[in-house]
Amino acid sequence: MILLTRIDHRLLHGQVAFSWTQGLGADCILIANDDVPTNDIRKTTIKLAKPQGVKLVIKNIEDSIKALQSGVTDKYKLFIVVESISDASRLAEAYPAIKQINLGGIKAKEGSRSLSKAVNVLPEEEELLKILDKKGVELEIRQVPGEKKIKVTELI
Repeated sequence: MILLTRIDHRLLHGQVAFSWTQGLGADCILIANDDVPTNDIRKTTIKLAKPQGVKLVIKNIEDSIKALQSGVTDKYKLFIVVESISDASRLAEAYPAIKQINLGGIKAKEGSRSLSKAVNVLPEEEELLKILDKKGVELEIRQVPGEKKIKVTELI
């Protein structure tokens, strides 16, 4: 069962690893990213941030989609972490059971606008968010589980 999909450009770090995993009651974290599986430095850093007693799976986006579709992840209380709106959109398009996406940290880029202190989006990313919203995906901004949810639709 998917508990939450989170977009965070840092992927797995203290805040995500502990606050979110504990707050959600997750027993498995899926890092869905096309770079990390082949980048030993990033992979090692992410493995160091893994909370004890929680399974960590690192797959590229395509393999993540295949794993979700196959049902192999169904036995877990799954917390999915992706690096970008584009990656979240790809997952949600291919696997409609993703019903909630948390925007946690998206760094500023040239041409992006700020939706919150930690979330910056490009015009094309805003379009992807609008498409996800039309498909019924709940889009929210929160840094940590205890914060009040800010609906993305109120900001775009």
